[in-house]
Amino acid sequence: MRYIAVLILAVLPAFCFAQDWEDQQKFGANGTPILRILSSTDTSFFAPIIDSFIVGQPNVSVEYIVTGTADLDNEFRQNPDRFDVVISSAMDLQLKLTNDGFAQRLDGISHPDWAQWRSSLFAFTTEPAAIVLNAAAFDGLATPRTRQDLIEVLRANPDIFMGKVGTYDVRRSGLGYLFATQDARTSETFWRLMEVMGSLDARLYCCSGDMIDDLIEGRILVAYNVLGSYAEGRADTADTLTVILPSDFPTTMMRSALVSKSASDPALAEAFVNHLIGLQSGGARAAFPLPPLNSGQDPTGQSSIGLEPALMTYLDALKRQTFVREWEEAIIQD
Repeated sequence: MRYIAVLILAVLPAFCFAQDWEDQQKFGANGTPILRILSSTDTSFFAPIIDSFIVGQPNVSVEYIVTGTADLDNEFRQNPDRFDVVISSAMDLQLKLTNDGFAQRLDGISHPDWAQWRSSLFAFTTEPAAIVLNAAAFDGLATPRTRQDLIEVLRANPDIFMGKVGTYDVRRSGLGYLFATQDARTSETFWRLMEVMGSLDARLYCCSGDMIDDLIEGRILVAYNVLGSYAEGRADTADTLTVILPSDFPTTMMRSALVSKSASDPALAEAFVNHLIGLQSGGARAAFPLPPLNSGQDPTGQSSIGLEPALMTYLDALKRQTFVREWEEAIIQD
């Protein structure tokens, strides 16, 4: 019996970590040290960044694991010692992880005050949420430039858009929930748009990549609050999709990185975050396929989401329950 117990204990960690990741890839040497990165960013965007890091660290192996923003937060909280660096577009969840003591303080990284939190969480991109259209479907229709424009074109053409509009499922997507709550704080137009999309039997998604795939294939014709960087970064979207940054109030997030307080090699993890930040300047930009932190407007501006305690307001359990219930009533119209 004792041997059976030992066997169970030996294999238990493998079962604990057996998860269906969106992607999992290994880079670099087949040895140690291994840098383990848990991320919500598609591998295609991060591969050049990892490759450029390995050039200066030829003996390092990097394990890059991709999952959705909400799943990322849950997985890291349960197994903080399994990952060295955590990268996510869900700023509120990242800020809460930092406040809850999961992030290592990195005093050796120089970064603007508005782009970091307590020297433990570091923003490294500026990315707007966008309205993305299947271009062919809007031939002969007015191209919406604001949320109100989108409401009007959807209302006027229900025969075209029934079952053909998509957005994040805020119950499953941390980034989707962040964008939705920020939109709702800014204008009541958000709720009117959700009701119109709900009346058209909106399709709900976990992530931008899936929405973009369905836009290209024509399964949906409009996607709301898609990451513009994902739509523009795909080589197969140039003639197929139209990316609109709403002129009424663009919502902009900053992708961020932290080093786990339980990192197996804190110095290596800090070196990667430093490399990530450093790629945004000078000739190194060629290896950085995401919009850099210093592009566009100052993220402390009115329409951008800032790294500040107010960001965690809607993570309160009661506020989240209330918001999700109102969202369901608007967009799920059985």
